[in-house]
Formats: sequence, C-alpha cells, structure tokens
Amino acid sequence: VQLQASGGGLVQPGGSLRLSCAASGAIFSKRGWYRQAPGKQRELVADITSGGSTNYADSVKGRFTISRDSAKSTVYLQMNSLKPEDTAVYYCNVVTLVGNFYWGQGTQVTVSS
Repeated sequence: VQLQASGGGLVQPGGSLRLSCAASGAIFSKRGWYRQAPGKQRELVADITSGGSTNYADSVKGRFTISRDSAKSTVYLQMNSLKPEDTAVYYCNVVTLVGNFYWGQGTQVTVSS
C-alpha cells in the first residue's frame, strides 16, 4: 500500500487549504485524515467509508469536508475557516478490507497571521 499526501502549508486564520491523499495497492474500506498537534495525541479529523458515509470531529464540523475521487483513488480534505487551533501535522490513513491500517507521510498545516 502506498499513500501520497500533499497540500499543506501556511495560511492565515479564516483561510482555506485542500489536502490530497492518493492511495494504491489495495481495496480500502475506509479512508481518512488524522492530525497531531505538538504535545497532543493524534486525533481523527474526518473519514469516509467505501459506501460514502462520512464522519467528522466535532471541532471541524461545518468547516471541513472530506470527499473522494474514485477514478483517481484520491481523497481530499477541504478545510475552510481555518483557525490557529487547526495547526498540526495532518496524516492520511486507509483501512483495508481485512482491517489493516496504513499511514501516509504527514503534511504540515500552520494557521497563523
């Protein structure tokens, strides 16, 4: 399984970023994004099942949207109205049909004026 994440960067509060995660090598039952801020545990941001059901952390509901392009095997995380507390390293994640977890390399998101 190979994952390739991209799209992080520096943005001002209130701004937007879109993260992308391309995956290959297996059939996935679920794909998602997690984040880890300094000194904190990694937490789920959003995920999407193979059936299209989505799940969001309460802290990002209404601001972030997870979507997928099946033809490109890519999952996106559109992040709007970004806040300084969204600053973290974001990791894409996949779960295979047999329940194995895989992580992509992290991408830094920094929200600061």
